[in-house]
Amino acid sequence: MKVDVYKIDGTKSGEQIELSKDIFEIEPNDHVLYLAVKAYLANQRQGTHKAKEKSEVRGGGRKPWRQKGRGGARAGSIRSPLWVGGGRIFGPKPRNYRQKLNKKVVQLARKSALSYKSKANQIIVVEDFDFEQPQTKKFVEVLKALNLSGKKTLLLTNGTLKNVYKSGRNIDRVSIVEANKASVYELLNNQVLMLQKSAVQLLESTFN
Repeated sequence: MKVDVYKIDGTKSGEQIELSKDIFEIEPNDHVLYLAVKAYLANQRQGTHKAKEKSEVRGGGRKPWRQKGRGGARAGSIRSPLWVGGGRIFGPKPRNYRQKLNKKVVQLARKSALSYKSKANQIIVVEDFDFEQPQTKKFVEVLKALNLSGKKTLLLTNGTLKNVYKSGRNIDRVSIVEANKASVYELLNNQVLMLQKSAVQLLESTFN
């Protein structure tokens, strides 16, 4: 499929770019999208949660009162999970939440995400641009010219563009990622997918 290439002032450049049918026009697979997003979110978890169990809480080494004769319940430690200040029963322990997916599954999920974006007309290709120095105001002007103000936007760049990244990182609902590093979650979690012209080729090369 062919799409128009826009200038950063919001006008069409008169040029069109061909998006690969094998990437942007496949039949999306919802299940692999689910697996990829679930794995991404699981991999963001640190897994450092911890609660002390009975044996780890300080104190409670002495039996609080004798076993029989008081008319009350038996007690062996003031750090029982039943007592205030006691340990926690089956408390959380540090663990690794990481999930690994087959490479082919990830590739299919990325293609499915891009195809969904294409079907919904949520892809816009812009000419390559960079800033001489970080300037949020210029980035805001680009978004306004392309009618993207207020929309959740993901910009895919060709390589690391530090000035572009620094210009856009403080703008609400805007994310900037290198095209070859965008995850399935990032590709889906936006209203508009903005691609720099040279980033299209970089993105497509990741499927070869």
